[in-house]
Parts: sequence; C-alpha cells; structure tokens
Amino acid sequence: PEEALRHPTWRMGRKITIDSATMMNKGLEVIEAHHLFGVPYEDVRVVVHRQSVVHGGAFFEDGSVVLHAALPDMRLPIAYGILYPERVDVGARPVPFDGTAWSFEEPRDNSFRCLPLAIEAGRAGGAYPVALNAANEVAVDAFLNQRIRFLHVADVIEEVLETVPEFGTMRSMEAIRAVDTWARTEADRLARGVALQ
Repeated sequence: PEEALRHPTWRMGRKITIDSATMMNKGLEVIEAHHLFGVPYEDVRVVVHRQSVVHGGAFFEDGSVVLHAALPDMRLPIAYGILYPERVDVGARPVPFDGTAWSFEEPRDNSFRCLPLAIEAGRAGGAYPVALNAANEVAVDAFLNQRIRFLHVADVIEEVLETVPEFGTMRSMEAIRAVDTWARTEADRLARGVALQ
C-alpha cells in the first residue's frame, strides 16, 4: 500500500489514490460521462496522461479537439462544481506552456483490469455498476489494510461481477442498498479467501 499511495502528482486521499493506481477511477468516470452527457460507451476514450494536466476533452465532427487543462489542484473542480457557471480565483497556478511536453498513451487493460471491468459493468447496467462500486470499496479497503495484494483488487471485483444475481431494476434506494449490501458481503468473503496468497 505504501508504494501505491505515492501518487506522483495528486493528493486525493487513500481510497481515491488506490482507485487511480488501479485505474478504477477512470472506469467510474467513463460510467459518469455516459450518464451525465449521454455519450455512448464506445465514444468515450480513456488515455493515460502521466503529466496530470489534461483532465478531459471533446472530439468534434470536424476533427478538432477541445481539451481542459489545469495543474493538479482539486480546488478548481470543487469550486466550479459549487459555483457553476462562475469561475473564481482559488489560488491555483496557471498551466505553464514553456518547456512543457504532454504525452498520451493507450491504457494497458491486461495490466489495469479494473478499467475494462468498470466499462463492462456500465454497459451491463442495472445492478452491475452498484456491485462494481461496492466490491471496489471493499477490495481497496482490504488492500489498504494489507489483507490482499494489489492485483487481488481486480480479482475480487471480477468475481463479484461474475455472480451478480437478478435484482431487477435499480429504481429505488432499497434496490440499490440491497445490491450494495450483497456485493460488499460477497467481496469481503472473496477477499478473505485470497488473503495474501
């Protein structure tokens, strides 16, 4: 956990830092983009950008791209989320352009399995995104408490997603809580089974 918590550019708290290391955070953001903006899953693209300056972008039909860039500082999105559509000075430094190089790489889904697991759960819909989130929280907690290894996080999530029973539609908090409780219990049982093998 100590190694995985040493994120090179962000200070986000323990759980989100591990989600960044496993790329689960990007998987959850793909699901969010699909629901918030009505973008089909096949039109959402994830890239690895190690400089952590470009946070998103939109491709247009004419071939142009508009990117959102800012230095890693959570004050910016929090202030914008609270004060939308206003933008205020929160003391963040501007993006420097002199001597700056940005790189973008395709994610390695075979190494970072949480990303494709999240996208599959989002596409499946219903109980799957709820089970994904709950299983991830339990698996990350087990990893942070040194009960499972880093690569077991994806194993636990995958096994939970493979056994999601029929819960019906997720149209009530009761239905969502039922899936959440089931997935947490199942993930905990699985984490105990793979503990530091």
